[in-house]
Amino acid sequence: MKYTQLGRTGLKVSRLVLGTMNFGPQTDEAGSHAIMNAAIDAGINFFDTANVYGWGENKGRTEEIIGSWFARGGDRDKVVLATKVYGNMAAEGPVWPNHDKLSAVNIRRAVEASLKRLNTDYIDLYQFHHIDRHTPFEEIWQAVDVLIQQGKILYAGSSNFPGYKIAQANETAARRGMVGLVSEQCLYNLAERRAEMEVIPAAQDYGLGVIPWSPLHGGLLGGVLRKEAKGGRRTSGRSADALANTDVRLQIQAYEDLLDKHGLEPGETALAWLLTRPGVTGPIVGPRTAEQLDSALRAVELELSDEVLKELDAIFPGTGPSPEAFAW
Repeated sequence: MKYTQLGRTGLKVSRLVLGTMNFGPQTDEAGSHAIMNAAIDAGINFFDTANVYGWGENKGRTEEIIGSWFARGGDRDKVVLATKVYGNMAAEGPVWPNHDKLSAVNIRRAVEASLKRLNTDYIDLYQFHHIDRHTPFEEIWQAVDVLIQQGKILYAGSSNFPGYKIAQANETAARRGMVGLVSEQCLYNLAERRAEMEVIPAAQDYGLGVIPWSPLHGGLLGGVLRKEAKGGRRTSGRSADALANTDVRLQIQAYEDLLDKHGLEPGETALAWLLTRPGVTGPIVGPRTAEQLDSALRAVELELSDEVLKELDAIFPGTGPSPEAFAW
């Protein structure tokens, strides 16, 4: 495994991030524990989750599975543990006032609940899952400062923030003499490059590590047409919706044809491409099985040639530098 600093911090993290969103909904507790063991054995030290994972009436279940892994011998000291706050934790129906978003009262409540589920006394990276349009950053940072002083969290990060909110958050933190955001978790992959317009430049300017989620774009970049041709599992969700568009299908076909020409695997190539991008700490991989984890690990060692990188850019052109991308 290769490691890098998380943004401008002194914290060293693996170039792959173990995403746990499938733990509970798609992978049972025993299977989840096996994947976490395999990740540690492979050198992955960065685990990402969220308080709402498990979804519906099982919100919080994913954190509980990680907590039970720690209780059964998972080495907490080897893990950089990241979770998130924002969502309504009620199983269904309207949220009770102050039981979601980023008010100081909900941040306090949410972190205590996550610590209990995770069976740990501290969270390395506490991430805001979404912007809160009604809570000022002065209040958010006041709450974070208290948690840092109490030793319950070490760093704060964002997820799904636009560039201007990253700037706003860190300028407010600087006025308070605080470190501010150290990472941004955003949707970013070969097929979805809008983050290059503002989010990634803002993250780089403020020293945030970029943690891309959905690096295979819901399976679209994982050899979906190849699997379809071989009679594999039918596409669903984002992949199925995207492939209904003829232009997208032709684009994905060109992508898979290119990789066939070079003897490359689609999923591994999509991850390896992200590892070449400026500012990227490491993509989040969310394996449902140990085999899927093995495939992701191979991407760390895969070096894409300049020729392949140019051909990928031709198929999936980026937005170009900002602000030129907005102007001409």
